[in-house]
Amino acid sequence: MRISFVFGTRPEIIKLSALLNLSASHHEIELETIHTGQHYNYHLSQSFLEDLNLPQINYEISVGSLPRLEQIRQMVFGLEKVLKKRKPDVVVVQGDTNSTLAGAIAARNFGIPIAHVEAGLRCFDEQMVEEINRKATDRISSIWFAPTPQSVHNLKQEGIQGESVILAGNTIVEVAIENLKIAKKKSRILQRLGLKPGSYILITAHRQENVDNEKFLADLISAWEQIHLQMVYPVHPRTQESFIEFGLIPRLNSIKNLMLLGPLSYWDFLLLASSSRMIMTDSGGIQEECTIYKKPVIVIREYTERPEIIGTFGVLTGNNSEKILCEVKNIDANYQEIITRLKKTPSPFGDGKASERIVSYLLKKFT
Repeated sequence: MRISFVFGTRPEIIKLSALLNLSASHHEIELETIHTGQHYNYHLSQSFLEDLNLPQINYEISVGSLPRLEQIRQMVFGLEKVLKKRKPDVVVVQGDTNSTLAGAIAARNFGIPIAHVEAGLRCFDEQMVEEINRKATDRISSIWFAPTPQSVHNLKQEGIQGESVILAGNTIVEVAIENLKIAKKKSRILQRLGLKPGSYILITAHRQENVDNEKFLADLISAWEQIHLQMVYPVHPRTQESFIEFGLIPRLNSIKNLMLLGPLSYWDFLLLASSSRMIMTDSGGIQEECTIYKKPVIVIREYTERPEIIGTFGVLTGNNSEKILCEVKNIDANYQEIITRLKKTPSPFGDGKASERIVSYLLKKFT
């Protein structure tokens, strides 16, 4: 069986890592990896491939930074050349990126079955690029690996059901469990930054609809200006460009307890997140990971496609500075009680065997 994995961003690389390595270990599987080049910065792509010791990339499209539709068009054009030549039995895509949709379109154009890992996620915000990508990918897929019962339900509501919808769990569970052990041995990020576990807020913000919005970023800074805990913020290159464009750098630099960092290795980021007091993020992946290392998360979005965490691990605040401050104070004041509760709360994203279920199903279907 020949499987082509298509990916192009850091989250895809991380979430597919266990699945890629497991697939590579099976003699019945001829594994091919195709990188679209959506993330082309070394720290957002190549370093993660190296850190996670993943199989060598077989084909690179190297599309780079382009407007969304042109980027997808160029990806599809490049992917079609590879798929026409290699003729895989199935193309596997993950998540909701432009690379995900491009991989699905290219495979569909050649009649190649598409397996969508992390199918069925919905935030029901039609303005979000990721929502458009994930819905379109599900519409043309052939096999749907759903991470949660809610995801299965979402697919059913859209008329997608049957034996090709598999409740697999989320691959992030096994990835985070295994790599957290490694991060604790390899990373020295806390010593390097002079941080004590449980003493700081980790912040991330990178989603297009957020960081391209001047008001959103300004409102976030207004909240950070009023927080007294230490804050640590690894700034995504896209967000850095927006801070500069909107003239917000002076305000950021004036916040004495806000530590701004560049992109981090996966080990450093994982240890930084798992050792934090709380996390403030717009990342879907971090909303999932927090259920593994048992940290409360403030989701700076109005909606989430991970509703399973709301009310347990997470809370939605949007960019409302008053709501953000209220949640920070609540978590800080009740930290030990919250952590004790979260440690007893199982992850809603599965038992860490998603990759095994996915490989087992594909082997059964295509061999």
